[in-house]
Amino acid sequence: MVGAAIIRLLLSAGYSNIISNCFSKNPETGTGPGVTFIKLDLTRQSEVESFFEKERPEYVFLAAAKVGGILANSTYKADFIYRNIMIASNIIHAAYLFGAKRLLNLGSSCIYPKFAPQPMKEEALLTGTLEPTNEPYAIAKIAAIKLCRYYNEQYGTDFISAMPTNLYGLHDNFDLSNSHALPAMIRKFHEAKLAMSKNVQLWGSGTPFREFLYVDDLAAACFFLMNNCSHKEIGECVNVGTGTDLTIRALAEMIQEIVGFSGDIVWDSSKPDGTPKKLLDISRIRALGWEPKTTLEEGIKKTYEWYLGI
Repeated sequence: MVGAAIIRLLLSAGYSNIISNCFSKNPETGTGPGVTFIKLDLTRQSEVESFFEKERPEYVFLAAAKVGGILANSTYKADFIYRNIMIASNIIHAAYLFGAKRLLNLGSSCIYPKFAPQPMKEEALLTGTLEPTNEPYAIAKIAAIKLCRYYNEQYGTDFISAMPTNLYGLHDNFDLSNSHALPAMIRKFHEAKLAMSKNVQLWGSGTPFREFLYVDDLAAACFFLMNNCSHKEIGECVNVGTGTDLTIRALAEMIQEIVGFSGDIVWDSSKPDGTPKKLLDISRIRALGWEPKTTLEEGIKKTYEWYLGI
């Protein structure tokens, strides 16, 4: 999803020498002149280094990751920490070895402590205990941040780290076994509407607060940071979000209305809620000159329209 959004933006901006990995599935966007897709297992150091030695990329967007919601994180703990650490280590090291001018490492807001002061500032990193349901993923993402920092300090590289909030948008994952909350809700409400069901069952109590960023806004932030900001300006990492949040219950009601499902919502409080609140402080990136543009309602409507066309 993130890689597709970045490619769309780069192509629209006139870039014509883009190389992207598509190891786990075939590309769904950006095919044609200007972009080349390859199949690399990014957990294999030899494959990654051979690619960097041959292609010598100047600017690297590190968007590859194994991702998922609470269920996937809880089920595949070893996969989440291993694959994400290996991907980050191999790409960051190869970017250093073969002289990339700048690398942008994408992390996640789950790097911050479960009970970090809200909204969460970048300085909250490693000041408390992580949320248990996504600790393996968070640890891998923290390791990537530290890799970028220490390569900058030891080798003089210019590797930067951006921490986006919860993402959604075109090319999202709607598989109910490993998707995030927002796309899962879109699918559940849509299928319930088609089946004329009386209700839709959702995980948790609906009381946690979450922040959501449309993926094209993240792509714009990445493009802005890559073109305008060095690691010295950004610091160890920079948050990317909207600066506003809402309850999961309010999100569900918004999606229900957009999809047009007229039944009831049933909350399964036996399922975990995760972190009670996870709002990013985006004052640092705002001060650098970037602002989000897409409202949540507008973004969900675009995402649902794309889902209907799958």
